[in-house]
Amino acid sequence: MIMIGGAPLARANFKFEKRQKEIAKQKKNEEKRLRKLGLLEENPEGDAEVEAPVSPADELSDWLSK
Repeated sequence: MIMIGGAPLARANFKFEKRQKEIAKQKKNEEKRLRKLGLLEENPEGDAEVEAPVSPADELSDWLSK
């Protein structure tokens, strides 16, 4: 932790952001693989199925419960 003038500075959680990018990339690759196999039907608008967004608090609680 960095201290300036006796007060700690908040630091960005780069590991969390990196993990979120990795999860999104894996999901995209899996959808692409399923499309190639013909298992994933596309909507007429061309959008893939969309899941409800997961809040960071929910992810944290899931992670802590493991």
